Amino acid sequence: MKALAFLCILFATTLKVKPLLHLSLSSSSSSSSSSPTSPQRSDDPQHQQSYDFYSQSCPLAEQIVRQSTQFLFATDARTAPQLLRLLFHDCFVQGCDGSVLLEENIEGGRTERDAIPNQTLKGFDKIDFIKDLLEEACPGIVSCADVLVLAAREGVVLTGGPFYPVFTGRKDSTRSYYETAVEEIPSPNHNVSTTLMRFASKGFSPRETVSLLGAHNVGSIDCDFIKNRILNFSGTGLPDPSIPTDFLIELATNCSDTSGSRLVSDSTSTTTTNTAIPYYQALSPLLASGNTFGTHYYGALLRGRGLLFSDQQLMYDRKTTKLVEAYASDDGFTFKRDFARVMMKLSSLSGSVVSDQGSPRLQCSRLN
Repeated sequence: MKALAFLCILFATTLKVKPLLHLSLSSSSSSSSSSPTSPQRSDDPQHQQSYDFYSQSCPLAEQIVRQSTQFLFATDARTAPQLLRLLFHDCFVQGCDGSVLLEENIEGGRTERDAIPNQTLKGFDKIDFIKDLLEEACPGIVSCADVLVLAAREGVVLTGGPFYPVFTGRKDSTRSYYETAVEEIPSPNHNVSTTLMRFASKGFSPRETVSLLGAHNVGSIDCDFIKNRILNFSGTGLPDPSIPTDFLIELATNCSDTSGSRLVSDSTSTTTTNTAIPYYQALSPLLASGNTFGTHYYGALLRGRGLLFSDQQLMYDRKTTKLVEAYASDDGFTFKRDFARVMMKLSSLSGSVVSDQGSPRLQCSRLN
């Protein structure tokens, strides 16, 4: 009943969010081979998706997701990056099937949430909140996989990023893939060759990879992810020699508690008692501040101020370096265009769920 009451409040209040960029679903037809491509409908009838899939079965589905995400973002600015990271970790493992959301697995096995790359994921409660609203409006209709795809899209828009259309009609996985998550999710410690190889295994070109990594321009990162880079790089007991001295001092100061219990607060360079550090937005007056979508990630890489080793490694390959330079060189239009297209592609990665297996989970963290 609480969810129903909230629905009434939602639709009594109009929240306006203006998309910054619209792309048609057929935009890939005009893209060159070097450009990111848009998603295509699956020819497999077992994986059939379409735009506005819920127009008859749950006409308000996308509106509910949009307005509830706006509400969550208004109360917690971390909502957008949390949802975006959740989406990537879901889609990169067996496609966008909601398997990363599960807290239980068949035969009691470990879940993707137990995998080391996923242990710092946040935002599960926000997906549960949105799903509860949808269950009040349309019981058993909207899949958790679609909730995550739609909510992540709204999160991008709320931070000033591009609007992009997505297909719906995904099926929820009936299991979680712990081993696959351990093996396939890219590591922040990967060099540029390994990073490109991991993304290529999912069908992403170097250009698409560099644009997708631009998602790091919003959100925070636990100090634990970079402490080895500033304290014990590759087991040497020394910092990563590629880190500029002034940046190293700043990182070491703000992550001095190596348990990862400190962060740099956004735009002020002061520490607090949380567990993260903003991506590329407040560690230097040379960088743009604020939790907004832009090209400051790429500007940071050009200055040698990438937080993650894998990010800064983009400057050690001729092709990816040129892409970083290109994305940093204009007002953000090129990056936003490419990011929208690659998000459409990421959101369309299909997995192994077939028509006689998957059905919308009533609770995203539980098997039906």
